[in-house]
Amino acid sequence: MEPEMRPALQPDPSTIISKLSLTGPVIGFYDAPDPAPFAPLVVPQGRQCVFASFRDWQEGKTLHLTREKHGCGGGHLFGVQPRSREEMVAFLCDKEGLRANHDLMNLWLDSAPSYRPIRGHLLFGPLRPDQYEFLRTVTFYVNADQLAVLSMGASYYSRPSEPEPVVARFGSGCMQLTSVFDSLEVPQATIGSLDHSIRRFLEPWMIAFTVTRPMFARLCQWSQDPRSSLHSEFTATLLRARGGSLKSK
Repeated sequence: MEPEMRPALQPDPSTIISKLSLTGPVIGFYDAPDPAPFAPLVVPQGRQCVFASFRDWQEGKTLHLTREKHGCGGGHLFGVQPRSREEMVAFLCDKEGLRANHDLMNLWLDSAPSYRPIRGHLLFGPLRPDQYEFLRTVTFYVNADQLAVLSMGASYYSRPSEPEPVVARFGSGCMQLTSVFDSLEVPQATIGSLDHSIRRFLEPWMIAFTVTRPMFARLCQWSQDPRSSLHSEFTATLLRARGGSLKSK
């Protein structure tokens, strides 16, 4: 008789949260077959931005996107484009000023990475350890000091032959949660919330540090290694300079 296959256990980020005094929510992006385990759920109203649910995340709620109810950002996650290509280029270039001209905007759109849903239900909200098998990325909302320490942690196990451990790439706020990575199957982190159109939903000090599931596992492992930079004099010196805590005042 074959042994029963047990789902992988979610790594524990509690040491990272406590050591860095994280007060922002830790948010998971899930691609799951059933939204029920993520309740309480909220759904976007019309073309509502993904980040309009930020306060819901802080209250323990999860944003549920489907092809039928995808909001604004969820449209590109499901391949739904309410505008024609020409209209999209005009909006992004002429109205929002994201590229110097239409040719450059078209070049970026041609090369922009996209997310392909696996199971039909995309969910953004608090971590659900019992749903770890469906987790795609994890986002820490951090200040500059916390970002610096986490960026060092993301490099701790990296090899020159691997993709860059930390990147910062152009894209919408929701793309920076989902699709700007070289691959969701490799350990990589991105510095996000750089789309200033979504920053009104965040605290001014908040920067997103989004990691793939393999990088999340690496960071949790890094946090448990007493030789790592998290437990070094470098971090201790920073903590002393900030009065004993990296918590945003």
